[in-house]
Amino acid sequence: ISFKKGVPTKITNASDGTSITDSLDLFLYCNKIAGKHGIGRIDIVENRFVGIKSRGVYETPGGTLLRAAHLDIEGICMDREVKRITETLAAEFARLCYNGFWFAPEMELVRNSIEYGQRDVEGNVRMELYKGNITVLGRESEKSLYNADLASMDIEGGGEAFDYNPADAAGFIRINAVRLKTYAALRSKD
Repeated sequence: ISFKKGVPTKITNASDGTSITDSLDLFLYCNKIAGKHGIGRIDIVENRFVGIKSRGVYETPGGTLLRAAHLDIEGICMDREVKRITETLAAEFARLCYNGFWFAPEMELVRNSIEYGQRDVEGNVRMELYKGNITVLGRESEKSLYNADLASMDIEGGGEAFDYNPADAAGFIRINAVRLKTYAALRSKD
């Protein structure tokens, strides 16, 4: 599944060569192939806006497939803190939709913020579907923030281009440990 600015733009089935770019056809095709594998069924108890709990059984195979691919490509294209904030915005977006506030000013703010956060989310995610499972096989993006040299603890000089030295982490770990040591000392008095 290919993405541009966070939006799915193409799906290619490696098994039969099917390739779809029209957004509606892409979603319908995702529904078909994911549904065939039993993906996307949930049974939940909801809290309605008026305070009533209700049980719902929903099926959204295409949405489940696209969400899994989207979360995966976000993982390499999106900054950690931007990702954390957009996760909060996603929950607020869902709440506003569920409660019928599509045209509210707060929804406009949330939608614009999410769109801004998606500007670098592009690339391809390879997946396999089987018996209710979605397995990500790999991903690639020209806008990936992942850098193997920087992430590696084994490569001598890894991260030099970013002025990063893994030994710097020792001081960071010691500083962050102060809070935990203080808490442990307080608990040991109980």
